[in-house]
Amino acid sequence: MTGLNLSGNNISGFLSGSHFDQFGDLIELNISHNLFSGEFPVGIFNLTSLKYLDISRNNFSGVFPIGISKLNNLLVLDAFSNSFFGSLPPDVCENGSLKVLNIAGSYFSGPIPRGYGSCNKLEFIHLAGNLLTGYLPVEFGQLESVTHMEIGYNLYQGGIPWQFGNMSALKYLDIAGANLSGSIPKELGNLVNLDTLFLFKNYLSGMIPVEISNVSGLLSLDLSDNLLSGPIPDSFSNLKGLKLLSVMYNDMNGSVPEGIAKLPNLESLLIWDNYFSGTLPRELGKYSKLKWVDVSTNDFVGLIPPDICSRGELSRLMLFSNYFSGGLSSISNCSSLVRIRLEDNMLSGYILLDFKVLSDVSYVDLSGNRFTGGIPDDIFHALNLEHFSVSNNPNLGGVLPEKTWSLPVLQNFSASSCNISGNFPEFPFCKSLTFLDLKGNHLSGSIPESISFCENLETLNFAENNLSGEIPVKLGSFMKLKFLNLSYNDLSGLIPFGNAFKSIDSRSFLGNPNLCGAPLTTVCHHGNGIMELGSRRNHKVAWVLVLCAVVVVLSSLLFVIFYYRRRNVIRHWNMVSFGGTPELTAADVLKSLNSIDSVETLYSSNSVYKAVLLTGMTVIVKKIEWGTKSSNLLIDFVNQIGNLEHKNLIRLLGFCYNKNLGYLLYEYLPNGNLDEKIGIKRDWGSKHRLVINIAKGLCFLHHDCHPVNSHGDLKASNIVFDDNMEPRLVEFGFKTISAMETGEYKGLIDHDLKDDVFDFGEVVLEILTNGRRKNGGISIHKTPKDVLLKEIYSDNEVSTSSSSSSSKSIQEEIKAVLEVVLACTASKQSDRPSMKDVLKILLGLKS
Repeated sequence: MTGLNLSGNNISGFLSGSHFDQFGDLIELNISHNLFSGEFPVGIFNLTSLKYLDISRNNFSGVFPIGISKLNNLLVLDAFSNSFFGSLPPDVCENGSLKVLNIAGSYFSGPIPRGYGSCNKLEFIHLAGNLLTGYLPVEFGQLESVTHMEIGYNLYQGGIPWQFGNMSALKYLDIAGANLSGSIPKELGNLVNLDTLFLFKNYLSGMIPVEISNVSGLLSLDLSDNLLSGPIPDSFSNLKGLKLLSVMYNDMNGSVPEGIAKLPNLESLLIWDNYFSGTLPRELGKYSKLKWVDVSTNDFVGLIPPDICSRGELSRLMLFSNYFSGGLSSISNCSSLVRIRLEDNMLSGYILLDFKVLSDVSYVDLSGNRFTGGIPDDIFHALNLEHFSVSNNPNLGGVLPEKTWSLPVLQNFSASSCNISGNFPEFPFCKSLTFLDLKGNHLSGSIPESISFCENLETLNFAENNLSGEIPVKLGSFMKLKFLNLSYNDLSGLIPFGNAFKSIDSRSFLGNPNLCGAPLTTVCHHGNGIMELGSRRNHKVAWVLVLCAVVVVLSSLLFVIFYYRRRNVIRHWNMVSFGGTPELTAADVLKSLNSIDSVETLYSSNSVYKAVLLTGMTVIVKKIEWGTKSSNLLIDFVNQIGNLEHKNLIRLLGFCYNKNLGYLLYEYLPNGNLDEKIGIKRDWGSKHRLVINIAKGLCFLHHDCHPVNSHGDLKASNIVFDDNMEPRLVEFGFKTISAMETGEYKGLIDHDLKDDVFDFGEVVLEILTNGRRKNGGISIHKTPKDVLLKEIYSDNEVSTSSSSSSSKSIQEEIKAVLEVVLACTASKQSDRPSMKDVLKILLGLKS
């Protein structure tokens, strides 16, 4: 037998070299896509006739054994996606025949052996997705036969050696996410056969060498997420085959060269989050097959190019956060558009989007502009529309189109501060709607009873309108409603009872003078303003009044006693405000605490309460106690926490304390926590943003605080949501406080931060799997990566059979996020990345 193919048979267990003793003449051995584990059997190296060895997509672990140099005829070694660790095998190039080397996707560490530069017949090398360190070997410049090199997603030092420009046969070079620094060598312009250059997600600086323009066959160039400066070279206009140009998330400036518009094959122009200025090339789109344009978060001015969609293939148009002006005539009939983001510009005129033509559009954000003329009446034709926002267009005007709520997949509709008037259209079909914001308009009439069909609403904001009538009773039974604001209207009657309103703050109903019932303090009355007790019960009124009088007298006596006792106690209390509790004294806070109600499962701690301060502000209160020796240390630490400000951390508003006891006053966030909402259906973009914002909060604690802070108990229940449903970390620092309370605090040490990183990895895994893999940081390392990916693709409804670019993009992003999870949950603390590195990787995936 010369060939043995056992791939994809779901075989598990350990392998012994003796299993192959009888196959001495074997030329090809393929055991890929199985569940083999344990150490790789050295006995396979006795099969000296082997030319093809494929052990990829298994779970082999341990150090890759020495001895592969015995396979003098070996052409292909594919060990992709296993769990090997330790150094790369140093002897793989000693046989002199190897053409394909793929040992990516394990946990190899240390530097790349310099001897790899002597693989003079090597054509394909893939070392990405390990934990490699050290400098890239200059000896790679000797690999004149290599056509494909992927060595990214590691943790190298230094920059790209200029000798890489000597790999004359190279067609594909990927060193993304590799911690590289320094400038891009101009010698890469010598790689005339190169069609793909990926250097994104590094720390490369300086200007893009104009010599890159010499690579005339270049198809894909991605230099995004670096520290590059300067303009896009004018000579890039010579790259006639270029399909992808991505320099997003750098520090580049200048204008986009006019010649970019004449690149005939350009499909994706991604230059967001830089400092580019001027106008976009007027002919952009006229000569190119543009599919994706993202120039957001720059300083562009002028009009949207008139021919940007003339070739009929543009699906994503992202121009937000610039200074574009003029109207939308250039995209009004662009039937290929799926995603339109033009928010935060200076666009004006009517919203000239023909929704009968834009039948595939799913996301439209025109907020923060100067549009007029109202929301288009034909919006109901956009049957795939999921997100629509025109908020903060103060002169938009008009009315809500009659069939707005008939859109079958609409999830988010936002039109706050738009000067919209008229009555609400009925809600005949709105089961997919989760977010509805119409705050700050001139809507009148009553809230339709048919809103009861919107049973999946999570956020509802009708504040600051002219609505009248009663609140629909069924609104109180919306089980998923987490945020409600009906303040400053002319609503009347009793606030409905129901589970949905139990956690709603009274501020949600303020400014409606004829509204009554909990949580307002206004009591509902009938008739002539006196509460009716019922004719058969009127004879009890006198007894009630007598009892009330007795209670009043006794209460007065108790109050006098309590007052004189309490006055002495209050003298020993102090109050520190961190900007959120103005004009409050310790006495004020202590009085407020008399009406504390326990907050049910808001945070993970059982010692968290809700209180209404004398100012009317609702706060969360946490009680802490400590020993006398720890007093100064703990109070200093609380002061440090109180001065922290970050949008993804809960705010500490104040601290009321005495010698051994304190109350921490936090802002009240009533929208629940991630543990409660982990099963809510989210698209991949929403999950990715959620992960990034959690990472930002934790990264701030680890790297931007002085002194550094650890969280100490990061988990889904300690991540809550603010009014905008953005995540906030809570309960951070309490591990430190607990240690101070018991006198065991010895200072922050590195493993505290590494423990946070592990916890972060577990939270991200929970988000990826919709809560299915809770506390799975250890167990996932026992599951093959391809099995994990298959599960996660399924959890996120990502089709692996789809050939669409968006599906492939999501797959790649999920792969990258899973790599982050695996790195964060590494068993050795020293192998876990810092949160700064984690955040940089995650931000590099942002689209």
